[in-house]
Formats: sequence, structure tokens, C-alpha cells
Amino acid sequence: MAVPRQKIIPCLWFDKQAEEAANFYVSLLPDSRIDDVQTAPGDYPSGKAGDVLLVEFTLAGSRYTALNGGPYFTFNEAISLQIECEDQAEVDRLWDALSAVPESEQCGWVKDRYGLSWQIVPRVLTELLADGAPEVKLRVFNAMMQMKKLDVAALEAAAKG
Repeated sequence: MAVPRQKIIPCLWFDKQAEEAANFYVSLLPDSRIDDVQTAPGDYPSGKAGDVLLVEFTLAGSRYTALNGGPYFTFNEAISLQIECEDQAEVDRLWDALSAVPESEQCGWVKDRYGLSWQIVPRVLTELLADGAPEVKLRVFNAMMQMKKLDVAALEAAAKG
């Protein structure tokens, strides 16, 4: 039986760092790998024939492409990639690896060295906000709003009151 193909594949636009960024991202999460590196068959506005043009990669089981499209577009906070973390150790590890712009940090959001925004979210936050009584949800939400890196113990303490 054939493995189902992913219908929607996000494409991340880079100036010239697509391969570097893809290698960095796949180093962070299990079930991640570089699947293919394609070079330009001819010259294009931001590169020459033979330059890396497109990198296909799998990140935590989902397919992505990274395009060396040139300096014409950059990332902004209107889109981010969210990573659901099992525990504080995973939050800390990914935060340390991805956070490159401290002034962008808030409520679990970081911006990496390529300008891409990420949300580093412990699973417990989602659970507390989904299953708690209204007053518990409000306490957890208010605690989260005061944090940069999310703190599992502090979120759990807020839930308990």
C-alpha cells in the first residue's frame, strides 16, 4: 500500500540560505531529514545555473520546501510554525536553538536567525486551556501572557490557583 502524499506543502522563501536553514531545522526534531536538493538549470533573477534553488525536507513527519528566491520577500509574524513540546526540557532545548531575536519573544514565540517565527508550546498549556474551568483558563492565560519562554511549572501552578 502506498504512503499517502501530503497535499499541502509549505514553501519557505529564503534569500540564499535555503539549504543551510533546512539542515538546521531537520537537526532539531525527530522524523526529520533532507529529501532532495535541486539546483537551478539556468540563471534566474537571484542566482546562477547550478546554484541551490529548492530544498525539499521533512520536518517532524511533515514535508516542506525551502526556496532560494532572493531578497525580495522576508518572513513576518503573520505566519509561524508551532511545535508542541512534551515537557520543559524540550521547550528549553528548542527555545535555546531557535531564539535569535530576544525582542521578538513573547508568550512562547521566538524568531530564528532566518527571521522565521516559531511557537514553542508545551502540550500542558493546550490541555489546561481546553479542559479547565473558566477561572482556571483565565489564570493560566494570564500567567502565559506574562511569559516569554513558557514555563510548565508556572502554568501548572496558575491552574491550581
